[in-house]
Amino acid sequence: MTEYHPLPQPSDIPIKEKEDAMGGYLMMFAALAAGLPLPIINLLAAMIYFYLNRKISRFVYFHSLQSLLSQLPTSLLNAGVIFWTLQILIWQNGSFNNVFFGYLAMTVIANLLYVLYSIIGAMKARKGQMYYFLYFGSISYHYAFRIKANEGNNEVINKPPSI
Repeated sequence: MTEYHPLPQPSDIPIKEKEDAMGGYLMMFAALAAGLPLPIINLLAAMIYFYLNRKISRFVYFHSLQSLLSQLPTSLLNAGVIFWTLQILIWQNGSFNNVFFGYLAMTVIANLLYVLYSIIGAMKARKGQMYYFLYFGSISYHYAFRIKANEGNNEVINKPPSI
């Protein structure tokens, strides 16, 4: 059975950590800040943010990982729309069909849901609260708060040379 570290309480989390956790969700606006409609920029920004901030605390690790994981499907959907649109415009003389518009509608809905949940997650993180996305929340919790097999083992591994 996997054991987990206790969850931090909002009053125990420093303001800097709350802001760092909130920043993970705000990476969704990276492409807008760059002025480019490329979904890969948001994903790269989320990856870099997670990598740079993962060791601050378990709270920041959880929120950054949850933001990164939830960014993956929306980035893939967005990339699909861009590539499909370019393919239709270049090779099919702009003849869009109903399947494309259905995919586009699904992508728009997924993006709206992602933005909504990310804003809620950012507000909760700023308050020092945990907020679990469907599916991605449990994965992030598991990786951020599980106690590893060798964690807590105070056995000395590196010993000075014997004389």
